[in-house]
Amino acid sequence: MTEWMGGGAIGPGNACDVAFQSSADLKTPTGLRCGLSLVTGGPGEAPIVPVQLNSAVHWSDEVLMTPPPNKYRTMAGAKVCGLLQDELTCLLCLGTLTDPVSIPCGHSFCLKCLMDCWDESQGSSCLQCKENFTTRPALRKNIVLNEIITKLTKMGLTSPSHNYDGPGDVECDFCNGKKVRVVKSCLTCMASFCETQMQIHYEGAAWKGNKLIDPDGNLQEKLCAKHQKSLEIFCKTDDSCICMMCVVTEHSGHEMVELETEREEKQKQLGVTLSEITWRIEKREKKLKETEMVMEKMKVSMQREIEENEKSFRDLMHCIEEAQKKLVERIREQEKREKEKGEGVMEQLGNEIEELNKRDAKLKNLSDTKDHIHFLQVRETLHNKFQKTGVYFCPLTLDINTAYRDLHLSEGYKLVRHERTEAEYPDHPDRFDYWEQVLCREALTGTRCYWEVECDGDFMKIGVAYKGLGRKGQGVECSLGENDKSWCLQWFDFNYSVCHNNKHTDISTPYSDRVGVYLDWPAGSLSFYSVSHRMTLLHRFNTTFTEPLYAGFGVDYTCSVAICHLTPSDH
Repeated sequence: MTEWMGGGAIGPGNACDVAFQSSADLKTPTGLRCGLSLVTGGPGEAPIVPVQLNSAVHWSDEVLMTPPPNKYRTMAGAKVCGLLQDELTCLLCLGTLTDPVSIPCGHSFCLKCLMDCWDESQGSSCLQCKENFTTRPALRKNIVLNEIITKLTKMGLTSPSHNYDGPGDVECDFCNGKKVRVVKSCLTCMASFCETQMQIHYEGAAWKGNKLIDPDGNLQEKLCAKHQKSLEIFCKTDDSCICMMCVVTEHSGHEMVELETEREEKQKQLGVTLSEITWRIEKREKKLKETEMVMEKMKVSMQREIEENEKSFRDLMHCIEEAQKKLVERIREQEKREKEKGEGVMEQLGNEIEELNKRDAKLKNLSDTKDHIHFLQVRETLHNKFQKTGVYFCPLTLDINTAYRDLHLSEGYKLVRHERTEAEYPDHPDRFDYWEQVLCREALTGTRCYWEVECDGDFMKIGVAYKGLGRKGQGVECSLGENDKSWCLQWFDFNYSVCHNNKHTDISTPYSDRVGVYLDWPAGSLSFYSVSHRMTLLHRFNTTFTEPLYAGFGVDYTCSVAICHLTPSDH
């Protein structure tokens, strides 16, 4: 039994509650109440006092006595380390406190850890008890706690924070209540030890010959199931691990080797197997990469094909839409032309009917009169009036100064024919030098005119043009119907078409070698008729004429156009 100053009798394993009144009492903590578990040593040895801290305390310079130089020093350090493990560990970094600081709630942290945490969260609260502080407390190093950690480190004790085990680690069989990482397992003792307990275990003379292995949580598997002895021998006959009792019993006479020897042999076999597996892995990885490359190329190719097909379909749809749009426009234009033709014919027929009705009424009245003198006088007046119908027929003559050199004029400049030989025409600014065309001399303006032509050949143009129609060069500004200065009817490839400002409109009608042209300059109307036993309107241009017009013709090789001589009787 050991007597302790300031307390009662203390024996091994007894616990006591000691209150120290001053720092002079045995150089121990001042004003500290703590639970002590005192462990007595051997004869003449001082007791070892593990101390558990629950709050910030003030220590004297000699609070931690120098342990005696024997095996109990390590044991004492291990117990002190275990008891102080939580108090000396920073909750933030899970390491031993560095530059420890204590906050108003009593908990301690590393100075840097706490400052970084508060700066990052922009708040000030305890990370352990969650107490919140309105203003951030001033952080000062806890000098006493820092000195405790320093002295524990000098004693050679392992930092507690590094002994916590993690998921999957083996727990120490001797550190009860604490999960401490194991560093070795003993096959002799069938137990696992942390680093601290390992030092105690290994320094014992009785344990020097024990067999240590890396941490193993399944030590029971290392024992013989029958004899509960360590498996130390490998039986090659039965291909199994056996203990020394098995050697002299049921495995007697079998081929046996040490575990290490069998391990070396099996390791070589395993190496061969691993090499083969590695080769297979490399081969398959190579094949995998090749397959991935093929798949990637196929993906790129398929994507490109999809994009090309999408573009083709977009282009096709665009073409279809454009074709549909043009077709609709063409139908609308044809509808408009047919409507204009019909309206023109109806208007003309209406006018003719009205005029004929007037003539019919006058002739009937004249026929019924009994006055012979009146009959003869009125009849002469009506006859003269009817003869005035022929004033719309206008005689035209071809202008030799405009004729292309291969066009030959004859019959008083009423006939033009295209021949291979050039005519000896003098140079003239009005002459066409590329297009095979000729204009008439007469300027048609502010009046109504009608003329007819006889055509022969497979390509002719019949039309009118302003004087400003181009004459030199092969541009469309010089060709009848291909610009805004001319209008024409064209016979080509056994089809009629009309053209103005380079806009062509086909006309579906049988060919007639005689064509009539009616110009109503004031009304802005130009009509083309097919003339046979009856007149058929081919097309009518409706526009506004701003200048005098000149009749014109385009004649291809071997073709000819003749201006017809008309009289009132032809009407």
